[in-house]
Amino acid sequence: MKNAAQGALAGLRVVELGQLLAGPFCGQLLGDMGAEVIKIEPPGKGDPMRVWGQGDEKVQWEVIARNKLSVTCNLRVPEGQALARRLILAADVVVENFKPGTLEKWGLDPADLLREKPELIIARMSGYGQDGPYSDRAGFGGIGEAMGGWRYIVGEPDRPPARMGISIGDTLCATYGCMGVLAALHHRDKTGEGQVIDTALYEAVLQVMEGLVPEYDYNGFIRERSGSILPGIAPSNVYTCRDGPFMIGANNDAIFARLAKAMGEPGLADDPRYSTHLARGENQAELDALINDWTGTLSVDQVDALMIEYSIPAGRVYTAADMLTDPHFKAREAIVEVETQERGPIKMQNAFPKFSKTPSTIRRPAPARVGQDNAEIYGNLLGLGDEKLSELAENGIV
Repeated sequence: MKNAAQGALAGLRVVELGQLLAGPFCGQLLGDMGAEVIKIEPPGKGDPMRVWGQGDEKVQWEVIARNKLSVTCNLRVPEGQALARRLILAADVVVENFKPGTLEKWGLDPADLLREKPELIIARMSGYGQDGPYSDRAGFGGIGEAMGGWRYIVGEPDRPPARMGISIGDTLCATYGCMGVLAALHHRDKTGEGQVIDTALYEAVLQVMEGLVPEYDYNGFIRERSGSILPGIAPSNVYTCRDGPFMIGANNDAIFARLAKAMGEPGLADDPRYSTHLARGENQAELDALINDWTGTLSVDQVDALMIEYSIPAGRVYTAADMLTDPHFKAREAIVEVETQERGPIKMQNAFPKFSKTPSTIRRPAPARVGQDNAEIYGNLLGLGDEKLSELAENGIV
Protein backbone atom coordinates (compact mmCIF):
# COMPACT_ATOMS: atom_id res chain seq x y z
CA MET A 1 0.00 0.00 0.00
CA LYS A 2 1.07 3.59 -0.49
CA ASN A 3 2.57 5.47 2.46
CA ALA A 4 3.98 2.29 4.03
CA ALA A 5 3.51 2.20 7.77
CA GLN A 6 6.28 3.39 10.05
CA GLY A 7 6.48 3.29 13.81
CA ALA A 8 6.54 0.79 16.64
CA LEU A 9 3.41 -1.00 15.37
CA ALA A 10 4.43 -1.11 11.70
CA GLY A 11 3.05 -4.24 10.05
CA LEU A 12 0.10 -4.52 12.44
CA ARG A 13 -3.34 -4.45 10.82
CA VAL A 14 -6.29 -3.10 12.83
CA VAL A 15 -9.95 -3.16 11.87
CA GLU A 16 -11.90 -0.40 13.60
CA LEU A 17 -15.60 -1.12 13.88
CA GLY A 18 -16.61 1.57 16.36
CA GLN A 19 -17.85 5.09 15.85
CA LEU A 20 -17.94 8.42 17.66
CA LEU A 21 -15.19 8.58 20.26
CA ALA A 22 -13.93 5.62 22.29
CA GLY A 23 -13.30 3.11 19.50
CA PRO A 24 -12.02 5.69 17.00
CA PHE A 25 -9.67 7.31 19.53
CA CYS A 26 -8.20 3.89 20.33
CA GLY A 27 -7.76 3.41 16.58
CA GLN A 28 -6.09 6.81 16.32
CA LEU A 29 -3.57 5.91 19.03
CA LEU A 30 -2.71 2.60 17.35
CA GLY A 31 -2.50 4.26 13.95
CA ASP A 32 -0.21 7.01 15.22
CA MET A 33 2.16 4.29 16.47
CA GLY A 34 2.38 2.76 13.01
CA ALA A 35 -0.52 0.31 12.70
CA GLU A 36 -2.50 0.12 9.48
CA VAL A 37 -6.02 1.02 10.61
CA ILE A 38 -8.94 0.09 8.37
CA LYS A 39 -12.01 1.94 9.54
CA ILE A 40 -15.38 0.43 8.68
CA GLU A 41 -18.08 3.08 8.22
CA PRO A 42 -21.76 2.62 7.41
CA PRO A 43 -22.50 3.41 3.74
CA GLY A 44 -23.79 6.92 3.18
CA LYS A 45 -23.03 9.41 5.95
CA GLY A 46 -20.24 7.44 7.62
CA ASP A 47 -19.08 7.98 11.19
CA PRO A 48 -20.97 10.79 12.99
CA MET A 49 -17.55 12.17 14.00
CA ARG A 50 -17.31 13.58 10.48
CA VAL A 51 -19.64 16.39 11.55
CA TRP A 52 -18.58 16.77 15.20
CA GLY A 53 -16.56 19.59 16.72
CA GLN A 54 -16.72 23.31 17.41
CA GLY A 55 -16.69 26.22 14.98
CA ASP A 56 -18.31 26.72 11.60
CA GLU A 57 -16.25 24.00 9.90
CA LYS A 58 -16.17 20.66 11.71
CA VAL A 59 -12.54 19.55 11.68
CA GLN A 60 -12.30 17.17 14.67
CA TRP A 61 -12.50 14.32 12.15
CA GLU A 62 -9.12 15.38 10.75
CA VAL A 63 -7.51 14.38 14.06
CA ILE A 64 -9.38 11.25 15.07
CA ALA A 65 -9.37 9.69 11.59
CA ARG A 66 -5.76 10.42 10.63
CA ASN A 67 -3.63 7.42 9.64
CA LYS A 68 -6.78 5.48 8.72
CA LEU A 69 -8.29 4.05 5.57
CA SER A 70 -12.05 4.24 5.13
CA VAL A 71 -14.13 1.36 3.82
CA THR A 72 -17.90 1.07 3.92
CA CYS A 73 -19.82 -1.99 5.05
CA ASN A 74 -23.43 -2.41 6.09
CA LEU A 75 -23.04 -4.45 9.26
CA ARG A 76 -26.80 -4.80 9.69
CA VAL A 77 -27.27 -7.25 6.82
CA PRO A 78 -25.85 -10.78 6.44
CA GLU A 79 -23.79 -10.05 3.32
CA GLY A 80 -22.17 -7.06 5.01
CA GLN A 81 -21.47 -9.11 8.12
CA ALA A 82 -19.81 -11.80 6.00
CA LEU A 83 -17.64 -9.16 4.32
CA ALA A 84 -16.64 -7.68 7.67
CA ARG A 85 -15.78 -11.16 8.91
CA ARG A 86 -13.38 -11.68 6.02
CA LEU A 87 -11.73 -8.35 6.76
CA ILE A 88 -11.45 -9.11 10.48
CA LEU A 89 -9.86 -12.50 9.84
CA ALA A 90 -7.24 -10.75 7.71
CA ALA A 91 -6.32 -8.46 10.61
CA ASP A 92 -4.36 -8.68 13.86
CA VAL A 93 -6.59 -6.51 16.02
CA VAL A 94 -10.26 -5.54 16.07
CA VAL A 95 -11.45 -2.43 17.92
CA GLU A 96 -15.16 -1.94 18.63
CA ASN A 97 -17.31 0.16 20.92
CA PHE A 98 -20.85 -1.00 20.24
CA LYS A 99 -23.36 -1.93 22.90
CA PRO A 100 -22.52 -5.38 24.34
CA GLY A 101 -24.19 -8.14 22.35
CA THR A 102 -24.09 -6.22 19.06
CA LEU A 103 -21.19 -8.15 17.56
CA GLU A 104 -22.86 -11.38 18.59
CA LYS A 105 -26.12 -10.28 16.97
CA TRP A 106 -24.24 -9.54 13.76
CA GLY A 107 -22.68 -13.00 13.61
CA LEU A 108 -19.30 -11.67 14.71
CA ASP A 109 -19.16 -13.28 18.15
CA PRO A 110 -15.57 -12.88 19.46
CA ALA A 111 -15.59 -16.50 20.64
CA ASP A 112 -16.31 -17.68 17.08
CA LEU A 113 -13.71 -15.32 15.62
CA LEU A 114 -11.08 -16.62 18.03
CA ARG A 115 -11.90 -20.22 17.11
CA GLU A 116 -11.21 -19.33 13.48
CA LYS A 117 -8.18 -17.16 14.26
CA PRO A 118 -6.79 -17.90 17.74
CA GLU A 119 -4.17 -15.14 17.51
CA LEU A 120 -6.76 -12.38 16.97
CA ILE A 121 -6.95 -9.57 19.55
CA ILE A 122 -10.37 -8.00 20.10
CA ALA A 123 -10.60 -4.74 22.06
CA ARG A 124 -14.15 -4.05 23.24
CA MET A 125 -15.15 -0.70 24.73
CA SER A 126 -18.58 -0.08 26.25
CA GLY A 127 -20.32 1.91 28.95
CA TYR A 128 -20.50 -0.75 31.64
CA GLY A 129 -18.46 -3.68 30.32
CA GLN A 130 -19.44 -6.92 28.62
CA ASP A 131 -21.10 -8.47 31.68
CA GLY A 132 -22.78 -7.44 34.93
CA PRO A 133 -26.32 -6.24 35.59
CA TYR A 134 -25.85 -2.93 33.72
CA SER A 135 -24.04 -4.31 30.67
CA ASP A 136 -27.04 -4.06 28.33
CA ARG A 137 -27.64 -0.38 29.13
CA ALA A 138 -26.68 2.35 26.68
CA GLY A 139 -23.63 4.23 27.93
CA PHE A 140 -21.84 7.36 26.72
CA GLY A 141 -18.66 8.92 28.09
CA GLY A 142 -20.50 11.38 30.31
CA ILE A 143 -22.42 8.54 31.95
CA GLY A 144 -19.15 6.75 32.65
CA GLU A 145 -17.72 9.93 34.14
CA ALA A 146 -20.72 10.17 36.46
CA MET A 147 -20.65 6.53 37.55
CA GLY A 148 -16.86 6.46 37.91
CA GLY A 149 -16.90 9.36 40.37
CA TRP A 150 -15.47 12.11 38.16
CA ARG A 151 -18.55 14.28 37.69
CA TYR A 152 -19.45 14.39 41.39
CA ILE A 153 -16.20 16.10 42.38
CA VAL A 154 -15.90 18.53 39.43
CA GLY A 155 -17.23 22.06 39.80
CA GLU A 156 -17.86 24.66 42.48
CA PRO A 157 -19.08 23.50 45.91
CA ASP A 158 -22.30 25.54 45.74
CA ARG A 159 -23.30 24.37 42.26
CA PRO A 160 -24.35 21.10 40.60
CA PRO A 161 -21.61 18.83 39.24
CA ALA A 162 -19.86 20.23 36.17
CA ARG A 163 -18.11 18.57 33.26
CA MET A 164 -14.73 18.92 31.63
CA GLY A 165 -14.91 20.62 28.24
CA ILE A 166 -13.78 17.47 26.44
CA SER A 167 -15.05 13.88 26.35
CA ILE A 168 -12.58 12.61 28.92
CA GLY A 169 -14.51 9.42 29.74
CA ASP A 170 -14.34 8.25 26.13
CA THR A 171 -10.68 9.07 25.65
CA LEU A 172 -9.69 7.44 28.95
CA CYS A 173 -11.55 4.27 27.97
CA ALA A 174 -9.85 4.34 24.56
CA THR A 175 -6.43 4.86 26.14
CA TYR A 176 -6.90 1.87 28.43
CA GLY A 177 -8.17 -0.09 25.44
CA CYS A 178 -4.99 0.78 23.54
CA MET A 179 -2.90 -0.19 26.58
CA GLY A 180 -4.73 -3.50 26.66
CA VAL A 181 -3.98 -4.13 22.99
CA LEU A 182 -0.28 -3.50 23.56
CA ALA A 183 -0.21 -5.89 26.54
CA ALA A 184 -2.15 -8.51 24.56
CA LEU A 185 0.34 -8.21 21.70
CA HIS A 186 3.16 -8.93 24.16
CA HIS A 187 1.30 -12.00 25.41
CA ARG A 188 0.67 -13.11 21.82
CA ASP A 189 4.36 -12.77 20.99
CA LYS A 190 5.15 -15.21 23.81
CA THR A 191 2.30 -17.69 23.36
CA GLY A 192 0.66 -17.16 19.99
CA GLU A 193 -2.66 -16.60 21.76
CA GLY A 194 -5.04 -13.75 21.08
CA GLN A 195 -7.71 -12.64 23.54
CA VAL A 196 -10.59 -10.27 24.25
CA ILE A 197 -10.01 -6.98 26.08
CA ASP A 198 -13.06 -5.70 27.97
CA THR A 199 -12.83 -1.98 28.74
CA ALA A 200 -15.73 -0.15 30.44
CA LEU A 201 -16.10 3.61 30.40
CA TYR A 202 -16.90 3.84 34.09
CA GLU A 203 -13.96 1.61 35.07
CA ALA A 204 -11.54 3.66 32.97
CA VAL A 205 -12.67 6.76 34.87
CA LEU A 206 -12.49 4.90 38.18
CA GLN A 207 -8.83 4.06 37.52
CA VAL A 208 -7.80 7.74 37.68
CA MET A 209 -9.79 8.63 40.80
CA GLU A 210 -6.74 8.37 43.08
CA GLY A 211 -7.68 7.70 46.71
CA LEU A 212 -11.41 8.37 46.36
CA VAL A 213 -12.54 4.81 47.22
CA PRO A 214 -10.09 3.89 50.01
CA GLU A 215 -10.54 7.33 51.60
CA TYR A 216 -14.21 6.50 52.05
CA ASP A 217 -13.68 2.85 52.93
CA TYR A 218 -11.03 3.50 55.56
CA ASN A 219 -11.86 7.02 56.77
CA GLY A 220 -15.53 7.44 55.89
CA PHE A 221 -14.48 10.50 53.87
CA ILE A 222 -16.39 11.47 50.74
CA ARG A 223 -14.66 13.87 48.37
CA GLU A 224 -16.79 16.85 47.42
CA ARG A 225 -16.58 19.51 44.72
CA SER A 226 -13.80 21.95 45.51
CA GLY A 227 -13.67 24.27 42.51
CA SER A 228 -10.18 25.07 41.29
CA ILE A 229 -8.32 23.59 44.26
CA LEU A 230 -7.44 20.22 45.70
CA PRO A 231 -8.42 20.49 49.38
CA GLY A 232 -5.40 20.47 51.63
CA ILE A 233 -2.91 20.96 48.77
CA ALA A 234 -1.68 24.53 48.98
CA PRO A 235 -0.71 26.68 47.34
CA SER A 236 -1.75 25.10 44.05
CA ASN A 237 -4.22 27.18 42.13
CA VAL A 238 -4.85 29.53 39.25
CA TYR A 239 -4.28 33.11 40.38
CA THR A 240 -5.31 36.36 38.73
CA CYS A 241 -2.69 38.72 37.37
CA ARG A 242 -3.40 42.19 36.01
CA ASP A 243 -3.82 40.81 32.49
CA GLY A 244 -4.91 37.21 32.92
CA PRO A 245 -4.76 33.92 34.87
CA PHE A 246 -1.57 32.18 35.98
CA MET A 247 -1.04 28.74 37.54
CA ILE A 248 1.29 28.30 40.52
CA GLY A 249 2.05 25.01 42.28
CA ALA A 250 4.17 25.56 45.39
CA ASN A 251 2.74 22.99 47.79
CA ASN A 252 6.12 21.69 48.95
CA ASP A 253 7.89 23.24 51.95
CA ALA A 254 11.07 24.15 50.10
CA ILE A 255 9.23 25.44 47.05
CA PHE A 256 6.86 27.48 49.19
CA ALA A 257 9.87 29.10 50.89
CA ARG A 258 11.09 30.15 47.43
CA LEU A 259 7.66 31.50 46.55
CA ALA A 260 7.65 33.55 49.74
CA LYS A 261 10.98 35.08 48.71
CA ALA A 262 9.69 35.76 45.19
CA MET A 263 6.74 37.59 46.75
CA GLY A 264 9.12 39.70 48.86
CA GLU A 265 7.75 38.12 52.05
CA PRO A 266 10.29 35.45 53.09
CA GLY A 267 8.82 35.38 56.59
CA LEU A 268 5.74 33.56 55.29
CA ALA A 269 7.79 30.37 55.15
CA ASP A 270 8.29 30.53 58.95
CA ASP A 271 4.76 31.64 59.77
CA PRO A 272 3.15 28.73 61.67
CA ARG A 273 0.02 29.13 59.52
CA TYR A 274 2.02 28.27 56.38
CA SER A 275 5.30 26.65 57.43
CA THR A 276 4.19 23.03 56.91
CA HIS A 277 2.14 21.14 54.35
CA LEU A 278 -0.65 20.45 56.87
CA ALA A 279 -0.72 24.04 58.08
CA ARG A 280 -0.98 25.41 54.56
CA GLY A 281 -3.82 22.98 53.86
CA GLU A 282 -5.71 24.13 56.95
CA ASN A 283 -5.28 27.78 55.94
CA GLN A 284 -5.69 27.24 52.22
CA ALA A 285 -8.30 29.91 51.50
CA GLU A 286 -6.41 32.57 53.43
CA LEU A 287 -3.14 31.68 51.70
CA ASP A 288 -4.71 31.66 48.24
CA ALA A 289 -6.20 35.09 48.87
CA LEU A 290 -2.82 36.42 49.98
CA ILE A 291 -1.10 35.10 46.83
CA ASN A 292 -3.93 36.35 44.61
CA ASP A 293 -3.58 39.84 46.07
CA TRP A 294 0.11 39.74 45.16
CA THR A 295 -0.32 38.41 41.60
CA GLY A 296 -3.03 41.03 41.04
CA THR A 297 -0.39 43.75 41.23
CA LEU A 298 1.71 42.21 38.45
CA SER A 299 1.37 41.15 34.84
CA VAL A 300 1.50 37.51 33.70
CA ASP A 301 4.95 38.18 32.20
CA GLN A 302 6.25 39.58 35.49
CA VAL A 303 4.97 36.67 37.58
CA ASP A 304 6.26 34.19 35.01
CA ALA A 305 9.73 35.71 35.14
CA LEU A 306 9.80 35.53 38.95
CA MET A 307 8.66 31.91 38.96
CA ILE A 308 11.45 30.98 36.56
CA GLU A 309 14.01 32.95 38.59
CA TYR A 310 13.04 31.19 41.83
CA SER A 311 12.51 27.76 40.22
CA ILE A 312 8.85 27.45 41.15
CA PRO A 313 6.53 25.15 39.16
CA ALA A 314 4.19 27.57 37.44
CA GLY A 315 2.89 28.49 34.04
CA ARG A 316 0.50 30.36 31.83
CA VAL A 317 -3.01 29.04 31.26
CA TYR A 318 -2.88 28.27 27.54
CA THR A 319 -5.50 28.58 24.85
CA ALA A 320 -5.02 27.06 21.41
CA ALA A 321 -3.85 30.47 20.18
CA ASP A 322 -1.12 30.50 22.84
CA MET A 323 0.01 27.00 21.89
CA LEU A 324 0.52 27.94 18.24
CA THR A 325 2.95 30.73 19.13
CA ASP A 326 4.79 29.12 22.05
CA PRO A 327 8.46 28.26 21.38
CA HIS A 328 8.40 25.09 23.50
CA PHE A 329 5.48 23.62 21.55
CA LYS A 330 7.40 24.50 18.40
CA ALA A 331 10.72 23.02 19.55
CA ARG A 332 9.06 19.76 20.64
CA GLU A 333 6.88 19.64 17.50
CA ALA A 334 3.90 19.09 19.78
CA ILE A 335 1.71 20.66 17.10
CA VAL A 336 2.21 19.93 13.42
CA GLU A 337 0.64 21.02 10.18
CA VAL A 338 -1.09 18.29 8.21
CA GLU A 339 -2.11 18.63 4.58
CA THR A 340 -5.68 17.36 4.61
CA GLN A 341 -7.39 15.90 1.57
CA GLU A 342 -9.99 18.61 1.04
CA ARG A 343 -9.38 21.43 3.52
CA GLY A 344 -5.72 22.19 2.86
CA PRO A 345 -3.21 22.51 5.71
CA ILE A 346 -4.57 22.21 9.28
CA LYS A 347 -2.58 22.36 12.50
CA MET A 348 -3.24 19.65 15.08
CA GLN A 349 -1.60 17.82 17.97
CA ASN A 350 1.26 15.57 16.90
CA ALA A 351 1.49 11.81 17.52
CA PHE A 352 2.49 10.99 21.09
CA PRO A 353 4.44 9.65 22.97
CA LYS A 354 7.89 10.13 21.45
CA PHE A 355 9.98 7.08 20.56
CA SER A 356 13.74 7.22 20.07
CA LYS A 357 13.88 4.32 17.59
CA THR A 358 10.40 3.99 16.09
CA PRO A 359 8.87 7.47 15.98
CA SER A 360 5.12 7.78 15.67
CA THR A 361 3.99 9.86 12.71
CA ILE A 362 0.96 11.22 10.91
CA ARG A 363 1.51 9.31 7.68
CA ARG A 364 -1.78 10.04 5.96
CA PRO A 365 -4.59 12.55 6.49
CA ALA A 366 -8.09 11.55 7.51
CA PRO A 367 -10.11 10.06 4.65
CA ALA A 368 -12.26 12.82 3.19
CA ARG A 369 -14.79 10.56 1.51
CA VAL A 370 -16.76 7.77 3.12
CA GLY A 371 -15.47 4.48 1.74
CA GLN A 372 -12.77 6.09 -0.37
CA ASP A 373 -10.46 3.09 0.15
CA ASN A 374 -12.99 0.38 -0.77
CA ALA A 375 -11.20 -0.57 -3.97
CA GLU A 376 -7.77 -0.69 -2.34
CA ILE A 377 -8.82 -2.78 0.66
CA TYR A 378 -11.54 -5.00 -0.78
CA GLY A 379 -9.70 -5.36 -4.07
CA ASN A 380 -6.05 -5.75 -3.03
CA LEU A 381 -6.55 -7.33 0.39
CA LEU A 382 -9.63 -9.51 -0.11
CA GLY A 383 -9.30 -10.00 -3.86
CA LEU A 384 -12.76 -8.71 -4.82
CA GLY A 385 -12.98 -7.61 -8.44
CA ASP A 386 -14.52 -4.42 -9.78
CA GLU A 387 -17.67 -6.25 -10.86
CA LYS A 388 -18.25 -7.66 -7.37
CA LEU A 389 -17.57 -4.29 -5.74
CA SER A 390 -20.07 -2.62 -8.07
CA GLU A 391 -22.66 -5.26 -7.19
CA LEU A 392 -22.06 -4.73 -3.45
CA ALA A 393 -22.38 -0.98 -3.89
CA GLU A 394 -25.61 -1.27 -5.87
CA ASN A 395 -27.10 -3.46 -3.14
CA GLY A 396 -26.12 -1.04 -0.36
CA ILE A 397 -23.61 -3.44 1.17
CA VAL A 398 -20.64 -1.05 0.73
